[in-house]
Amino acid sequence: MQRRKAYRTAILGILIAIIFVQSMVPFLGYIPTGFINITIIHITVIVAAIVLGPKDGAIVGLVWGIGTIIRAFTSPTSIIDTTVFTNPIVAILPRIAVGLIAGWIYLWFKKNTSKKVLGMAIASGIGSLTNTILVLGLMRFMYASAMAQAYATQTDLLNKLLLVIVGTNGVPEMIAAIIIAPAISTAILKTNRFLDN
Repeated sequence: MQRRKAYRTAILGILIAIIFVQSMVPFLGYIPTGFINITIIHITVIVAAIVLGPKDGAIVGLVWGIGTIIRAFTSPTSIIDTTVFTNPIVAILPRIAVGLIAGWIYLWFKKNTSKKVLGMAIASGIGSLTNTILVLGLMRFMYASAMAQAYATQTDLLNKLLLVIVGTNGVPEMIAAIIIAPAISTAILKTNRFLDN
């Protein structure tokens, strides 16, 4: 029991360290496009949620959110970073939700079915979509006029623009999560069997 707890703490620490580095270094956690960044950091949060559970997934998501705010202040990479991602509601809440939702979905599959890998894939897909929908939804709700100005479009065309972002960013992010997160999670759980009890 003590060994299991120490192992879980060590893995949580490693994932938090990875998230922090990903938050700060371009191309390790996000791909700057100048328009809006394509994120790959969410995969680390989803792995934490699957391997360690929703609570630790939420903790790793929180660290991602804090990293997002720091980066928005210190080295913004898109035209809306300093406006939008310095707000904790946009930067932190969706990230925590990714960990919670992916973790809950995987737990349900683990308890109710024998299809763990399918559970991981669905948890990864929905976890990724959670981030995309919440971030864009909050941006639309809270910063409609600022976004319309930044992207040189009218506020009523903003919904179409956000749908384009879902297609160009959200869908590839989701596909990447569905492929990568279950593979990493399975490898971690195979080498540390007592984590998956």
